[in-house]
Amino acid sequence: MRKQITISAIAISVMLAVSGCSDDSESQKTPEQLEQTNNQQQVSNDKADDTQESKAEKNVVEPAVTYNIYNKEDQAGFVEVEQDGNTIKAHMELGWNNRRVNIDETTVVGESGYIISQEIKGISAFGAPIEESFSMKDGSAQWKSLNEQGSAEVDSAKFYIASDGTGISQSLLVKRLLEAEDGKVELLPSGTASLIELETVTLTQGEEEKTVRLLGVVGLGFTPEFGWYDEDNNFFATDSGGWFGVIAKGWGRSNLEKLQKLQKDAENQYLTDLAKKLTHTSEKPILVTNANYVDVESGELVENQSILVEDGKISKIGDIEASDNYTLVDAKGKTVIPGLWDMHGHLTKSNGLLNIPAGVTNVRDMGNTHDNITAIDELSRGGDIIGGDVYRAGFMDRESPYAMKMGKTVSSLEEAKAAVDWYADRGYIQIKTYSSMEPEWVKPLAEHVHSKGLRLSGHIPAFMTAEEAVDAGFDEIQHINMLFLNFLGKGVDTRKRLRFSLVGEKAGELDLDSKEVNDFIAKLKEKGIEVDATVSTFNSLFRKSGVVDPEIAPVYEHLPANVARGYTKPVMDISSEERDAYDASIKAMSAMVKKLHDNGVPVVPGTDAIAGFTLHRELELYADAGISNADVLKLATIGSAKVVGNEENVGSITEGKQADLVFVDGNPLEDMSDLRQIALVIKGQRLYKPDEIYESIGVKPFTSSIDF
Repeated sequence: MRKQITISAIAISVMLAVSGCSDDSESQKTPEQLEQTNNQQQVSNDKADDTQESKAEKNVVEPAVTYNIYNKEDQAGFVEVEQDGNTIKAHMELGWNNRRVNIDETTVVGESGYIISQEIKGISAFGAPIEESFSMKDGSAQWKSLNEQGSAEVDSAKFYIASDGTGISQSLLVKRLLEAEDGKVELLPSGTASLIELETVTLTQGEEEKTVRLLGVVGLGFTPEFGWYDEDNNFFATDSGGWFGVIAKGWGRSNLEKLQKLQKDAENQYLTDLAKKLTHTSEKPILVTNANYVDVESGELVENQSILVEDGKISKIGDIEASDNYTLVDAKGKTVIPGLWDMHGHLTKSNGLLNIPAGVTNVRDMGNTHDNITAIDELSRGGDIIGGDVYRAGFMDRESPYAMKMGKTVSSLEEAKAAVDWYADRGYIQIKTYSSMEPEWVKPLAEHVHSKGLRLSGHIPAFMTAEEAVDAGFDEIQHINMLFLNFLGKGVDTRKRLRFSLVGEKAGELDLDSKEVNDFIAKLKEKGIEVDATVSTFNSLFRKSGVVDPEIAPVYEHLPANVARGYTKPVMDISSEERDAYDASIKAMSAMVKKLHDNGVPVVPGTDAIAGFTLHRELELYADAGISNADVLKLATIGSAKVVGNEENVGSITEGKQADLVFVDGNPLEDMSDLRQIALVIKGQRLYKPDEIYESIGVKPFTSSIDF
């Protein structure tokens, strides 16, 4: 007998975390065959329906449930789920840019509703193989994947959370939570889950009605995972930060958009309630005493000063007498630095919960949906959610099988120019193009961008070199790999994974002191081209599998268990024979950043990865490469402010400037790793205690906060 079971809302978060699998036949293919297969798997609006029709022709049993996955513009994938007795099978396909997710998963459920076995096999979005299994027998639980293994004696019901897969385990978890007397379920490998129950809504589709309610699972990540469930507590739909949405087949995009809006409102309310609890607003001027602060312009430490903050600005620095007229903050034993900048974010509304306690008070968002980023900007500036100031880059790609359908997807140069106008009219400060952009369009597009007072940056378009892009009018280059590709082959198709694998295999062989490299760097300096390097993110991409990611290792023990597990996963499929080459390329990327800096090419630090923690690591890598700590802090503060054109108002501890003050328990001029020890953050008239924020999202604090 076949009966219905559903996929969890949390599966979408798994997909977006660059996880994914395929069947055994996929894992035996060569990289070239995989690339061809990935091209063929590009999902169109009718992909799910076409798949069902083809299966019917082959007499394959129709799945019990299908869910359609949508991006901003069209359909991006689908999920099929069926159940035969206690055995549940799920298949998922999702495509975006050069990522193609194919997941096949088999789960067996015991009489109590808890998982007793699970098998997941496949290939991740970046090509790394995935094999994961779980079994429960006679009170003994065992789990194993390519990156971890463990066991536990279980004397009571515990729920296994898969490291990869479709999210079926989380879907079943919701039902167990609804049945639990105390509303909690113990998890394997560790942790406890609970549930938030929110609003209910009735939808109509033709003559059919369906009532669904919004639930949030707490305990799997930093914030609750929200999703819509029907009267039988089966998953129905969810929104994933505005990037993707999923809904049961047959209920249409209009119903999804209705649920997405309601879900966003509920998530906003959750984050607003949290902000009220964690934000300390001073009605009085704030007086910081005993301050040793870093003058980032000179690179010197200015000792034993008082800093007065009035109406959100630094009104005076010097000898100021303390009194009850002020909110007093004693900075003794700490080093005060300006707020840090992340120059390559892709923000969600909850990212401020990681950025602010890390001292990141300004973020340049390098690609988002308009609705999402404008809402984040408005909510964070108003203090409704925790977060810093947002500087927006308008995202643009050309229509192609590899298009990243997130911002504006265009089919002609005229459409591209119109998109620039649209962004300019809405307060964006620059345009970021993506890999499918037509090389011949870059020069006229750059001229149009500049005529609007904006800057042009991005990935180097396919079949174009970085030098050609700079000559055509690029003002900035995103990602360190794009610089290396300039020398590793004319006309690389940067839409494909080759933009990663070629750099991993060959970057270590490039002679950074060669004439061609020196000439190119001289051109970058002459033209004033900035480089947004994101070195830490590429180190993670190129890392060895089966061990904790070195980029996250310093904070690994501080993270929630189910978040930390993700940082032992392989990302790319790198063979043992290639390992030395990839390790050499990791070193070469840091050496390139040092060479750029030494030769006067502005480098801006960004993440393109987990907020807050990755910026600390990025700056640490710059220091490890040989850039002085003073210069690194300058890049991450006033240097970044200059790039966005707001250095007159922010970026240094200077009278008249915005009060973005970060109190470090240590001295980053001596040890860049001290940046993880943030004891207080002042943003205007708001004061934030990092230990309070971290504890609210399940992160173990790094140091005690300053009382005031």
